[in-house]
Amino acid sequence: MRRRPTNLFSFSFFLSLSFTFILFTHTAISQNTTIPVNVGVILNENGEFEKMSLSCIKMALSDFYATNSHYKTRLLLNTRHSKSDAIGAAAAALDLIKNVKVQAIIGPETSTQTDFVIDLGNKSQVPILSFSASSPSLTSLRSPYFFRATQNDSSQVGAITSIIQAFGWREVVPIYVDNEFGEGVIPYLTDALQAIDTRVPYRSAISPIATDDQIVEELYKLMTMQTRVFIVHMLPSLGSRLFTKAKQVGMMNQGYVWIITDGLTNLFTSLEPSVIESMQGVLGVRPYVPKTKALEGFRLRWRRKFQQENPSLADTELNIFGLLAYDATMALAMAVENTDTTNFSFDMTSVSTNATDLEAFGVSKNGPKLLESLSITRFRGLTGDYTFVDGQLQSLAFQILNVNGDGETRIGFWTPEKGLMKKLNLTSIDSTSKSHLRPIIWPGDSTSVPKGWEIPTNEKILRIGVPMKNGFSDFVKVIIDPTTNKTDANGYCIDVFNAVMNALPYAINYEFIPFELSDGTGSGSYNDLIYQVKLGNYELIEFLQALGVSRLDMMSYLISFSYTNEQKFDAVVGDTTIVANRSQFVDFTLPYTESGVSMMVPITDNNNKNAWVFLKPLTWDLWMTSACFFLFIGLVIWVLEHRINEDFRGPPEHQVGTSFWFSFSTMVFSHREKVISNLGRFVVIVWCFVVLILTQSYTASLTSLLTVQRLQPTVSDVIELIKKGENVGFQQGSFVAGILKDLGFNEKNLLVYDSVEEWDALFQKGTTNGGIASAFDEVAYLNLFMGKHCSKYTMVEPTFKTAGFGFAFPLGSPLVHDVSRAILIVTEGQKMKEIEDAWFKKSSCPDPSTSVSSHSLGLSSFWGLFLIAGVTSIVALIIFMAIFVYEHREVLKESDPKSSVWTRIRTLLGIFVSKDLNSHTFKEKISIQVHSLGAATPSPCNHYPPSPSSYSPSTEYGDPNPNPSGQAPEDIVPAVELIDPNQERA
Repeated sequence: MRRRPTNLFSFSFFLSLSFTFILFTHTAISQNTTIPVNVGVILNENGEFEKMSLSCIKMALSDFYATNSHYKTRLLLNTRHSKSDAIGAAAAALDLIKNVKVQAIIGPETSTQTDFVIDLGNKSQVPILSFSASSPSLTSLRSPYFFRATQNDSSQVGAITSIIQAFGWREVVPIYVDNEFGEGVIPYLTDALQAIDTRVPYRSAISPIATDDQIVEELYKLMTMQTRVFIVHMLPSLGSRLFTKAKQVGMMNQGYVWIITDGLTNLFTSLEPSVIESMQGVLGVRPYVPKTKALEGFRLRWRRKFQQENPSLADTELNIFGLLAYDATMALAMAVENTDTTNFSFDMTSVSTNATDLEAFGVSKNGPKLLESLSITRFRGLTGDYTFVDGQLQSLAFQILNVNGDGETRIGFWTPEKGLMKKLNLTSIDSTSKSHLRPIIWPGDSTSVPKGWEIPTNEKILRIGVPMKNGFSDFVKVIIDPTTNKTDANGYCIDVFNAVMNALPYAINYEFIPFELSDGTGSGSYNDLIYQVKLGNYELIEFLQALGVSRLDMMSYLISFSYTNEQKFDAVVGDTTIVANRSQFVDFTLPYTESGVSMMVPITDNNNKNAWVFLKPLTWDLWMTSACFFLFIGLVIWVLEHRINEDFRGPPEHQVGTSFWFSFSTMVFSHREKVISNLGRFVVIVWCFVVLILTQSYTASLTSLLTVQRLQPTVSDVIELIKKGENVGFQQGSFVAGILKDLGFNEKNLLVYDSVEEWDALFQKGTTNGGIASAFDEVAYLNLFMGKHCSKYTMVEPTFKTAGFGFAFPLGSPLVHDVSRAILIVTEGQKMKEIEDAWFKKSSCPDPSTSVSSHSLGLSSFWGLFLIAGVTSIVALIIFMAIFVYEHREVLKESDPKSSVWTRIRTLLGIFVSKDLNSHTFKEKISIQVHSLGAATPSPCNHYPPSPSSYSPSTEYGDPNPNPSGQAPEDIVPAVELIDPNQERA
């Protein structure tokens, strides 16, 4: 029993020892069974950049497998040198694929070399990872096996264009190296600039092997142009020489703008101090690499390791390409491990025995899996979040730098989503405003923002062409001082231009040059003058190139041409109209005058010759409506008054005449008949109000016709001029001639004039005497003419649309935008009114509104009054008829069967046209008559003889039953009250 515990302990110890041995053996076997994977690395000569890149690649593998020691795969580097040549790079890639059978290739360095290698990788299904080939032409769409492990050059275009848009520069000249690297980004850059309305007048391509003299020659060519904003896209080998020479020729002074791409900014630390000194004030963009502890730790470890391996390169700085090489190697190692395969061989079955070296290599069996694994690789690298989309490494942000002092200063950031910003802030809004950047030191140690262009002359004086004219000197007039022979100009257009130049935010020196011949006369038409602006440097360059002139001689001639050619202008100022055909040669500013071409004709007084002018104040429909209402009101008043008013009784013709006489006499308020009924009085009051308004309106309109409306245009229709064959005039050299011909005027009927005086003289002659019946000209000239002859002429329709006067500048000139803005400032202010009053102040003339034809008054202006009068009259009639029918309802209700309806109506009509003896007017009269009868009877109170007339009361026309005996009707006598004289005395 005591031996069992000892045996159990021994057995447990044996098992533990066995398990430890097995685990150790398994670990040893696992470590000895890692799978080597050949990977190629193609770099240029063994220089500073190559050593830095290779050092980062090796450190990436060391760090990766130190962290992931349990991984099965191990990348083995096979380095080849391309000898800085595309053919050398292709040969190195071919050797690696054919002989070493690598599974992937890191490199080559340049875009030109990578272009050759991509096709080899695609054919052999070997992924190509380049951490420095950034040309957009190397798109992954050409080959799915190409992975660009760096930023695409086109990704920085947005940051560059945002800077240009923020400062409002209108022209940019790109300067790039003439190879695959330089040309790849240009299409993307120009498209982006066009999208923000920025012009690219010239592209400067410099050969990578250009000499210093050739660089200087190209810089002098750029100096002759007005553009001062340059975008430089090249590597330091050429860029350092470009900026050194630009400094020497004076192109790094104040007024210039230089923007460099990441081709230079990524390698900025490798530039010599003298080169940095010549780049003061330059702006640059480059991908933003966030600072992390991992990055700072790697920098320290890399510096120690690199200095140990390369003590002669102690000053070498780690740049972004080293970081990209590190991350690319990490991504490749991770992707190889994730393929989870042990077969890294090549399939040679398709290789022919007679194949050339370019065909005698197989296809990687693991290529498709590695391709897929690389596409889905995600991790946090030294440069940030690392991921491929369609074979392209994704970028997040760019930082904007300003070269200042011994290095560079960060002035802001740019992201595709939020635009420019001073700091990376997720809450920032999209912006292209310069206020979102920190202060900038520009070339020439200036803090003022360059305007982006300069006049390409030594004196920097803008040559302004002005037309030579015999007439219309109010617009522009050339003045030559006989003592100094100095040329100047004045006039409306000149004053406007001077005011606009003063409104610009910067000063411009300019002089006026007349467009004239040696004898002092005009040198051509306005179109010829405009074309002189087009004859700039660009057209001359093309002409000299066609002649085979050398570049240095061309530069000398360009400068000479810019300073001495008298027929070349930088702008044209004058009464130049903006029309479509001229805009093909120049760019016009916004117009500063009224637009349109109108017709001017003489005015005449013809109303006093018209005998029927008194009918014109009212339209025919108003005349007819008024007449009808006069008749209607007369009828209404008769209906309301004839039974109770003696003035409206008598024979029928007398009643009709009295009614209409009363109605029409209200027109002059001379009616003598009294209106007794309240309804009649109400109707008359309303009607008198209507008549008052009608008569007052008629009087005012007639007065206007007889006095104000004396001046009428002799012609108001263009068609009438054409049909009658009248002569029309236009200004000499004006485009209006084309408009008249298009309207259908015969060329023989078109006469020209050169001055206001000649214009007026042609009008005075008239068509029959060789003059004109009308003139067509622009509104500005018509206003000038009206200012001197407003009492004799007027402008009439139609008006043909034109753009007005504008200043002409060369096509694409950045001045156009600024001058147009200044024109708006001037035209909206008091200064423009002062200039117009000074040159176009009219003489004493009647109000222009008095020359406009007055329209006759129509029914539409008075229908409301007629409606009131009509409704009032009808309501009065309805009330009257209702009362009348009610009072004589017994007639309609008569029960005699022999009485028909028609008989009853006739009886009622008879009562209607008879007197209403119950009316108070007739009661008073009868009372007086009965009183007279009582006085004729003997009475002690009556001391006077009876009047003979009292015995025979008179009868009246219209009574239905006259009493021949002269006695009062029986139905009336009981109603008469006899008055006792004694009672009256009491």
